[in-house]
Amino acid sequence: MKDVLSFFVSIVTQPSILVALIALLGLVLQKKKATEVIQGSIKTFTGFLVLIGGSTILQGALAPMAKMFKFALHVQGVVPSNEAVVAIALVKYGSLTALIMFVGMIVNILLARFTRFKYIFLTGQAMLYVSCLTAVILVSAHLGDGWETIILGGIFEGTLLTVTPALCQPFMRKITNGDSVAMGHTGNIGYATAGLIGKLFGNPKKTTEDIEVPKSLSFLRDSTVSITLLMAIVYIALAIVTGPHFIETKLSSGTNYIIYSLVEAGTFAAGFVVVLQGVRMILAEIVPAFQGIAQKLVPNSKPALDVPIIFPYAPNAVLIGFFVSFIVGTISMFIMIGLKTTVIIPGVVGHFFCGAAAAIYGNAYGGRRGAVLGSAFNGILISWLPLLILPVLGNLQMAASTFADTDYLIPGILLGNLGSLGTVAIVVGILAFLGVVILLSIFLNIRDRNSKKA
Repeated sequence: MKDVLSFFVSIVTQPSILVALIALLGLVLQKKKATEVIQGSIKTFTGFLVLIGGSTILQGALAPMAKMFKFALHVQGVVPSNEAVVAIALVKYGSLTALIMFVGMIVNILLARFTRFKYIFLTGQAMLYVSCLTAVILVSAHLGDGWETIILGGIFEGTLLTVTPALCQPFMRKITNGDSVAMGHTGNIGYATAGLIGKLFGNPKKTTEDIEVPKSLSFLRDSTVSITLLMAIVYIALAIVTGPHFIETKLSSGTNYIIYSLVEAGTFAAGFVVVLQGVRMILAEIVPAFQGIAQKLVPNSKPALDVPIIFPYAPNAVLIGFFVSFIVGTISMFIMIGLKTTVIIPGVVGHFFCGAAAAIYGNAYGGRRGAVLGSAFNGILISWLPLLILPVLGNLQMAASTFADTDYLIPGILLGNLGSLGTVAIVVGILAFLGVVILLSIFLNIRDRNSKKA
């Protein structure tokens, strides 16, 4: 049984393999030629590896920045990092996490098949992390690790991963100028909120991508050049504050601290370029291949893919969102120090990916103002909500890390507080969540039919 679970986890936690298999299935269902099936599957597989490689480069370039920031400010506290907290939790909850994830995938497919929410969540590591969070909270709520926990956890996860892409889709249509791809990330609640804030308070006539650049600085219109220069300024300024000794002894292996900072800034830009290339490859293959699944197994379904999928649509918003979110996180940290509460140190990776996406969503209907306001509000959420989730994580609340994104934090806090009311409350809450989503689907379908008749 352990070998089977291990094999299953190995597949679903590797997005490149999972999505390549989805593409293969879609092409086979369309009865494509063997050569087309092989070509499409391999290109999808390779495209995702390129995307993951770019994301890894980005995270690698951001890691020294986080260490420099922490050393320069002499701050100790909890750093939100999904990867770190899940790595700790899987030691104890590994098998339960895998089984919840398996049930969750089945629930997601069934809901996509029989409700109006036609989104199949394909970001493997995000599914694993949501499963792990669910397992930790349910066990901490004294449900044990039996089949009841597996079924309930799978229902909760599958329902959550079906409905959160639906929250984002109105904004995804605007961002991508289409309706073929959905957002499959664990910041969806924050992104949808950022989009709504942009729509309510922004100005769509002035988008982040129309920022005017003087002719003498026209070279800045090249995103690679502008990202490199901007990150170089930030890195060098932080390096000067941190000082050469720490950087050259702890980070750069003796390389001059200014030169090291320049290389890391360039590495960040290189990672961004790689991400963009991976996105192009994936969209060129997975969308046509997914039509086979949409036609045969889950009619009209859409693949929900990882967050970098939207970065090419608004590269200026990416940088604006990152810096706004990180600044909000830093200000929040100083407020926590003043309040003498647990200090949440801003995680650079979380603020980059979630802040960037929130700005893109805010920009969709609200332009530059929407991008700033949306990413700022999302920054507040991911800075302060970790304080509220710590009490419901059982033994993990003593770890030096915690969950980082809104789709862990908000559902996790709600689920954990239900658990504090007793087993009956958490069971009723999960089943009610599923019931509300199904009833909402029925209601919206009836409304649409009536509006067409009218």
